[in-house]
Amino acid sequence: MVTLRGRLLAFAALMGVATLTRSEPVYADDPGPTKPVRLDRVVAKWRLIEQGAEKRVQERLIFARILAFEARIEAMALGEPPDAKLVDRPIRLALSRHVTEELLQSLPVTPEVEPTEIAKRAELSRRALEIRVGGVERLEAAMQRERVGADELAGLLRRSARASFYLERMVAPLLEPTELELRELHASGKTPFTDKTFDSILEPLKRWVMGQRLAAAVDDFWQQARSRLVIQWVK
Repeated sequence: MVTLRGRLLAFAALMGVATLTRSEPVYADDPGPTKPVRLDRVVAKWRLIEQGAEKRVQERLIFARILAFEARIEAMALGEPPDAKLVDRPIRLALSRHVTEELLQSLPVTPEVEPTEIAKRAELSRRALEIRVGGVERLEAAMQRERVGADELAGLLRRSARASFYLERMVAPLLEPTELELRELHASGKTPFTDKTFDSILEPLKRWVMGQRLAAAVDDFWQQARSRLVIQWVK
């Protein structure tokens, strides 16, 4: 049985915030100091410099595990398997989307978005993401690969939802496609649903189109804001 002292030693070693001395007696059931366990690490940081002033938003940190998962999503959207080796392009796509959505979600929206609206939009974002990466199984495989939990995925989806509300209400409306637009797009053969009938994929196709439009809007915002962004990789 591990003593209270043993648990405190393990906790201190894990968090890296304290070291208990060994000057007092050591008990027989005391396991001794525990080596720190790395759960994650900071891989990049970014800040926004305001125009014509030294004022800047608080520096934000990006963790390696989350960015790797986001890069894996970008790679799967390009047709790669969930366990593909991550290369420069999907990593940079993930970095730009991460920073842009973080920035967008921190900006004020008028009228203010209700929590129920965010939850509903996040669920739609999840379905669009599943389509984008090629299915639920591929998404879950990527989550397992990078040890991303359901709560962390939910946080990313809420971030995307809040970003979309800002773009929709404060920049340019993300109009839902009309049925005629969807029919024409389906007939073009440029969607993931080419081999299915239009009536059977109406809702998934609409979500896919909205996801594509959101990605395009995020990219446009990134191009406009990048001159005021400072992003640094952390060695």
